[in-house]
Amino acid sequence: MEKIYESAENYLETILILKERNGSVRSIDIVRELDFSKPSVSVAMKNLKEKGLISIDGSGNISLTEEGLTIASEVYDRHKVLSRALIELGVSEETAAVDACRIEHYISSESFDKIKEYIEKIHKQ
Repeated sequence: MEKIYESAENYLETILILKERNGSVRSIDIVRELDFSKPSVSVAMKNLKEKGLISIDGSGNISLTEEGLTIASEVYDRHKVLSRALIELGVSEETAAVDACRIEHYISSESFDKIKEYIEKIHKQ
């Protein structure tokens, strides 16, 4: 699989979140959620479709492909775990969410796995 850029990961994660929240996703939903311009989102959706990460039906409904869902789920899992870890360290929820969004794209798998193990371990106690 080719390298997926941070912006593409953010779009895929947003599609996943909107799908869970609303049941369906259209480009305008992404525009509103991310506060991006319609042309920017349109170009991004075209690129994600060309990469085989999303599909768009005749009504404009956007769905994640199997590969797109895998990427989106991994990014969203990282976001949730990192946010939780930061909150437990005393960071405000708002700051934790923003920082987790930044960290989730750059943290190594090894470091993330250890943070996740640690969070799970302290919650079993």
